This record gives sequence, C-alpha cells and structure tokens, in this order.
Amino acid sequence: MSGEPVLLIDDAAGVRTLTLNRPRRKNAIDHELWLTLADALRDTAVDRSVRAVVLTGAGGAFCSGADISAPDNSHPVYRMRELTDVALLLHELPMPTVAKVRGVAVGAGWNLALGCDLVVASAQARFSQIFAQRGLSLDLGGSWLLPKLVGLQQAKRLALLAETIGAAEALGLSLVTWMVSEDEIDTYVSDLAARLAAGPPIALAQTKALLNAGADHTLREALAGEATAQGLNFATADAPEAFAAFAEKREAQFTGRWTVHRPAMRGGDSEKTRETDA
Repeated sequence: MSGEPVLLIDDAAGVRTLTLNRPRRKNAIDHELWLTLADALRDTAVDRSVRAVVLTGAGGAFCSGADISAPDNSHPVYRMRELTDVALLLHELPMPTVAKVRGVAVGAGWNLALGCDLVVASAQARFSQIFAQRGLSLDLGGSWLLPKLVGLQQAKRLALLAETIGAAEALGLSLVTWMVSEDEIDTYVSDLAARLAAGPPIALAQTKALLNAGADHTLREALAGEATAQGLNFATADAPEAFAAFAEKREAQFTGRWTVHRPAMRGGDSEKTRETDA
C-alpha cells in the first residue's frame, strides 16, 4: 500500500465529495476500496449535515471498474457481496447524488456513475459496459439500471457488444444528464451540488425515494406513496417557508426541521408547536 487513502472525503457547505483515489489504476476498485466506499456511504446516509453528494475519481479518470488484477482468494459470493452493498447503499442514500465523470467510466465504474441520481460528464469522457470483453456478465446493478434508462434493446446492445461510447452518444441515450467541457466541469458540478444542497432535504429525499420506487409500482401504489410523503412534507417547516418566501419575493431557506403539534396539557396549557431538527 502507498499510504495514500483510497477514498478522499471532503465536506463543504452541505456537499460531501467522495473521490475514488487509485489514480495509477484509473481508480479501479479493489477489496479495500469497496469496503471503504461502503463505510463512507453508510456514514453519509445518517449524517444530517450532508445535503448532497458528489462522487468522482482522482487523476483524470472516473473509474475503470472492479480491479480484477488485484489478488483476492475469497469466494466469489463474498466478493460480489461487496459490490452489492455499495450499489444498494448508493441507490438508497436519502440525499441527491451527482457523478462527476472525467476520462473512463467502464464496467462497474460506469454502473457506479449510473447509480447516482445525476451524471455530469466532460466532453472527453468514455463509457463501456466492458463485462463481455472480460468473459463476465453485468454487475453493480447494470442489468437493472440500463433497461430503465435506455430501454431493453439499447441495453442489450451496450451489454452484449461491450462497445465504448463517447460522452455525446451517452448524452443522446440519456445515460448522461449534462455534458460540459473539461475546463467547466468542476464549476458546473459545484454549482449544481450547491443548488441541490440548498433544497428542502426531507422533500428531496422523499421525491428521490418515490421516483426510485415508482418504476416498479402501479399507479395506485405510486399515488399512495405520494400522499404519505406529502403529509410528512407538510409537517416540516420547509413548506410554510417556501410559501412565505414566494410571497415575500426572496429565496427560501430550507432546514428540514419538522413541527410537532402537542395537545393541551393538564392545567389548561394551550396547544403548543415545537420545531425540532430533521
């Protein structure tokens, strides 16, 4: 080991940036990095100070996939469990996630990016579902993500042929949300993450969960989930703050605090409203 951390974690103004840090291997993920990334995602999920997450790679590459060259004598069941944990933790993070992609994003690395809510790629980024070239099938959620994003036929094309495509084609297939120049990507993602971090955290978390679940729900199930979520939103201070900000022609300041209405106490105390942290 070089002594360098395999994952860099930076917090600034409610945005947590997770940077895969194995640049000599184009950030290929080995056993240590899988476990470290899973731990970081678990910690992030319960950290109320984090309002948005950016996932990226060091050294001009996003991620070249799982490091199949790294020695690992563990049973494949255990190795795949490491991938499964990361895919589920990323998918279920309550806060919005953004993949910032430079250079290559291939195999599990591409599916790691697709597991984020939004993907910003530089114009020079390259993508491949490289598994077939390695004698492998899709993993890290690719078999679930690709058909939902591009439809079954294009998903089969990308997976079966294992072609490498550029950022422009990925954008055309809706596998990239925005494509920007190499010089602009840092500023673009910083501004985007700041906008997400300024949003209402409870409402955004529920919207994300509803959209993730909605693809597999009936309309009746989706409507029931929306009704439940709106009830929780109206119990926060954010909805009244948004209405007040609109009326006063100012930017809303969202906190995620919720209001609890307590019934009258003995002795004639009137009903009180208490605000508490989300």
